[in-house]
Amino acid sequence: MIAMQLVFDFPINPKFSFENFVVCSGNDTAFQFARLLAADDTKNLLFIHGPAGSGKTHLLRALAGAFCSRQGRATLPTISFKNIDEIYRGDYPAEAVSKLGERFLDEPALLIDDIHCMPDNPHVRSEFWQLFNDFHDSSRKIAITGLYSPRDTPHLDDHIVSRLLWGLVAKVDISGDDSLRMIMKKLAEDRSILLPADVIDYLLLHIRRELPPLIAALERIHHHSLATSRKISLRLAREIIRA
Repeated sequence: MIAMQLVFDFPINPKFSFENFVVCSGNDTAFQFARLLAADDTKNLLFIHGPAGSGKTHLLRALAGAFCSRQGRATLPTISFKNIDEIYRGDYPAEAVSKLGERFLDEPALLIDDIHCMPDNPHVRSEFWQLFNDFHDSSRKIAITGLYSPRDTPHLDDHIVSRLLWGLVAKVDISGDDSLRMIMKKLAEDRSILLPADVIDYLLLHIRRELPPLIAALERIHHHSLATSRKISLRLAREIIRA
């Protein structure tokens, strides 16, 4: 799996498609809005917010795949503001040419992850303002994800917040037991793992309720099961998690 970087070519990855996204009550609106953005030429702006590990980046990757397919290309550039120093290297000078803008020149879509990590720097904010407006005014697709709603996202200019609120906005929250059980069951099925219901409940009680640590715990149990030729059971899960 290719890790999300600040700006790089975002390849089609079949692991992150609309077809294998686990839809539940906590993410259904975001899923439907993402499908709408991908298919409807009258919809150009989507903002998805919610806690870490709730599927936001999966939907962003699925959108990248959909846009690539429509454009007949293999990759799209994207931004993750988590790693902003990979482009600025700690130096944020005012420049005639935008470091962000030049990487998205003539691109069909603007895909932005972790907008909440944008620094409170006037030059970066100005570059993002111009980049956002260029895409918005030319009716090109924009998809943004972050932890917080547009109004609560730090360092966003008011006019950008206003425009975001006129677009599609969806919150994802998969913290409920039913949602997490559905997702864990689907993850196990995708890996051809027989995962008993009591093991899922045990993981939800003893592992942080976010997808990355839950997936890591599932893979640890699965690998140990294969290595020891033992069926996955509550007893085995306890041995691995307590180790």
